[in-house]
Amino acid sequence: MEQPTFLAAVDMGSNSFRLQVARVEGDQLYMLDGLREPVRLAAGLTEDNRLDMAAQRRALDALGRFAERLRDLPREAVRAVGTNSLRVAVNAPEFIARAEKVLGFPIEVIAGREEARMIYLGVAHGLPQTDDNLLVMDIGGGSTEFIVGNGLEPIKLESLYMGCVSYSTRYFPDGKISKRAMEKAEIAARNELQSIVAEYRGQWQRALGSSGTAKAIGEILEQNGYSNGGITRAGLDKLRARLIDAGDVRKLGLQGLREDRLPSLPGGFAIMYAAFCELGITRMQVALSALREGVLYDLWGRFHNNDMRDVTVQHFMRRYHVVPAQAARVAKLSDKLAREFFGEAPSESALQVLGWVANLHGVGIRVAHSGYHRHTAYILANADMPGFSKKEQARMSLLALAHRGGLKKLQGALVAQEDITLAISLRLAALFYRNRTDVALPVMQASIENGKYCLALDADWLKQSPLTETALQDEVKQWKSQGVNLKLVKI
Repeated sequence: MEQPTFLAAVDMGSNSFRLQVARVEGDQLYMLDGLREPVRLAAGLTEDNRLDMAAQRRALDALGRFAERLRDLPREAVRAVGTNSLRVAVNAPEFIARAEKVLGFPIEVIAGREEARMIYLGVAHGLPQTDDNLLVMDIGGGSTEFIVGNGLEPIKLESLYMGCVSYSTRYFPDGKISKRAMEKAEIAARNELQSIVAEYRGQWQRALGSSGTAKAIGEILEQNGYSNGGITRAGLDKLRARLIDAGDVRKLGLQGLREDRLPSLPGGFAIMYAAFCELGITRMQVALSALREGVLYDLWGRFHNNDMRDVTVQHFMRRYHVVPAQAARVAKLSDKLAREFFGEAPSESALQVLGWVANLHGVGIRVAHSGYHRHTAYILANADMPGFSKKEQARMSLLALAHRGGLKKLQGALVAQEDITLAISLRLAALFYRNRTDVALPVMQASIENGKYCLALDADWLKQSPLTETALQDEVKQWKSQGVNLKLVKI
């Protein structure tokens, strides 16, 4: 894949949407212009976790402005990711469909730990390399990510369900602040932190805060004389007293506090204060980079044979003791068949997905051989898979589920023509190698003629392989039940 001259990342956060464009020069990324829109998506989540129309309209308006800047960039040069609010919103699929039309590019919803991984990637690339372990804390609108890492490698990743917008809405409605409300917010955050305290405390030498909340608190502390550099526990104590004394965010009158940060400040502060208390932080530097830079570096890596998704696939193969030889057989044959079915213009991105699933189709055997494809599908849909979006995991899960057994279980799920082609290719490859040995395969040709999938096979080989011929005839019936024509031709 040829590397574009420019790359762009769209971070659809729960508080703000951000666009970052970078120029690629050799092995370096140079950050160019960026845009920020205070969408406050999390504030539009109703009690039943639906995005209200006002929040959707704010989001679509922001994406429309981003689209103008991205108009001339190729599809592979842009990556748009959604975070916590789009993870929890039950109507997120409908909104994303509208949002993709406005933006003009696909939108991926990433898991919390995947968000944490890319946050660390962005922060670490903006720092001089040292031997110190780093603690990176990123308070978003709906979730807060905590990462311990060294160099460019994360060691521990966690995403907790607490954010500056959600906490401000819940504990400080209309910007009103009281001592009791502050204590309740801090206790709630400290309770959330209990799940990581034992594992994180004392495992790092330097603490960094990324994204808007950390930057806002850092600027307030420094510009109001509460800190002589960065975020300190003493400075937070002074700001806490100031917040409670004011009683209302509109009455703070603090230097360095932007108007658009007012609604989310008290919730973000409570989370920051709780983290200092529970994790034993005394001083935190404000990082210059965050998720959007991490998305750019991750995207850049895909053009330099450093695709995190390939690393994850190899890790899963080792973790679940996949037999490399069998995975390679199925991957090679399914790729051949898919390319012939696709014809002169195969979808390289689709073939990439097929390769991942072919390599991972046997991970469920580690759970149980009976119905292992169902176990594989569950793992691929629900496991933390660094580099993959939720949409990519769902697609791989569907193909894994489809690769063997009856097709009735897929009724209504396998509808895209491209996915049907991938599923047929994978099923046929697994069928030919069902004995899990290096069998001598016949001459075969795959094609699509007049909307029908055709598989041409050597007639003599079929005659000598009655079990395989029977299985292939059953395959034809399986696809016919789904309204898909698969024809066997003897040559």
